[in-house]
Amino acid sequence: MPDQEPEAKTPPADDWPQQAASALEQWVGFVRDHTVAPAQRVTKAVVYGLLATFFVVTAIAILVIGVFRGLVVLTGDAWAAYLITAGILVLTGALLWSRRSKPKKRS
Repeated sequence: MPDQEPEAKTPPADDWPQQAASALEQWVGFVRDHTVAPAQRVTKAVVYGLLATFFVVTAIAILVIGVFRGLVVLTGDAWAAYLITAGILVLTGALLWSRRSKPKKRS
């Protein structure tokens, strides 16, 4: 029947070294699937997360510098640009602080 999967080839009963090698290979594959594969997924997630964090932080820093430079050009005074930039950053920080998750109280 073509719908059935091919059966695994099993060595003859008198070929115990082949059986032992096959059992060892299956066991090593099982251990690898349950240890190495999850560790690789976690490692990829950590690396991609750190890389994304680096790019986001760098983009935010460049954005803040650009806003500051634009405000210096628009206002003509550095102190006004500092004041406006600081106000924007304080308001952003206050908004994020108000949206944080509350810590659980210990009993």
